[in-house]
Formats: sequence, C-alpha cells, structure tokens
Amino acid sequence: MGFLRSALAITVKDLRVELRSKEVINAALSFALVILLLFSFTFDPTGEETRAMSGGLLWLVFSFAGVLVLNRSFARETVNDCLDGLIASPVSGAALFLGKVLVNTLLLLLLELVCLPVFGVFYNVPWLGIFGQLLPVLVLGTWGLTVIGTVFSALTVNVNLRELMLPLLVFPITVPALMASVQLTTLLFNGQPVEMLWFRVLVGFDLIFTLLGLALVELVLVG
Repeated sequence: MGFLRSALAITVKDLRVELRSKEVINAALSFALVILLLFSFTFDPTGEETRAMSGGLLWLVFSFAGVLVLNRSFARETVNDCLDGLIASPVSGAALFLGKVLVNTLLLLLLELVCLPVFGVFYNVPWLGIFGQLLPVLVLGTWGLTVIGTVFSALTVNVNLRELMLPLLVFPITVPALMASVQLTTLLFNGQPVEMLWFRVLVGFDLIFTLLGLALVELVLVG
C-alpha cells in the first residue's frame, strides 16, 4: 500500500505542476494538430489508401508528440536539484518510476482524446462508433510508449542533447508495441475484426517492459 501511495503522490505532484504551467501539454498538442493538418494536405481523405494507412498516420503523430511529453518527465526535476531530493527521499525508485509512467500516460491519453475528433474530420475516419474497442488499444499502446520513454528520460536527464537522444533510444525499442498499435487501430478503422495476435503482442510488451523498468530504474537513477 505504501508503494502505491508513493507512486500516486508522484503522479499527483506532476499533474499539479503541469496543470499550473501547461507548457508540455500545450506544446505537444499544438505539434500534434499541426502535423495532422499538414498530413491532411498530403493524403486524400476519401481515398482507400489513406484509410489503409490511417492507423499508421495516427500513431506517428502520437509518437512524435509523446516524445515532447516524455522529454520533460525528469527534466523538470533538474531545477534546484529536485531529482537528487527525490532520489534521497524515502520514496523508492520503483514508486518514482511508476508515478512518472502514470502521469505521462494520462497526459498522452488526454492529448490523444483531443486529437481523435480532429483526425476523424480531416481524414474522414469514423471513430466514434468503435471508440469502446479503440480505447484499450490506445491505453495499452500509450503505456508501452511511456514505460520505455520514462526509463530513457531518466537515463538521458543529464545529457546535453537529450531532446535528440531520447527519440533515438525510444523508437527502436518500441517498434513491437507501435506495430501492434498501428495494426489494431487500422483494422478497427476499416471495420475489420481485431487480430488477437497483435493484442497479445501489445499486452506482453507492456508487461515485460513494465517489470523490467520497475526492476532496473534504481540502477538508472542512482548508477
């Protein structure tokens, strides 16, 4: 119970900081909307090819915007040596990691829920009727991205070029989760049944890397 309480305290703290400043969510949302708008001029919204690649377009936007959120996950703690204070506090590294993953997931899901209606209008994709099936895919895919991103955000927090290093480290490892999310989203957008193989890949990826993150984050933070 103490572990979960500590993780939730970290989540609430970061949410309060973000709600006060709104610097991360505003930047990520603006970036996502601009990319959606630019892509809409490139692809024919009524074309079959666009519908076939709709899942890939959507998750491409989510991934790039997500890096902006993940990059600030531990970077905001460098001010006034707050990160050193968190590491020295009674809160375990695993609880700190879980709290960061939770807040990153919530922020990304908020961004995705705002982008979905815009995506539906720009690309003529009916998403409202399948939202109940799409939501688990969004949650699982976002969790996989944030678990990996939070680990590497902690690893690169003191690197001068962390804005460049983070996507270079995150995207290659999240390929299985992103592939599964793209395939499942595309199937749903095209009215086809969900392939359970991709769903199992997504669930397995999340479980494996969540456990690895919880086990290794202390080494990443303390060294």
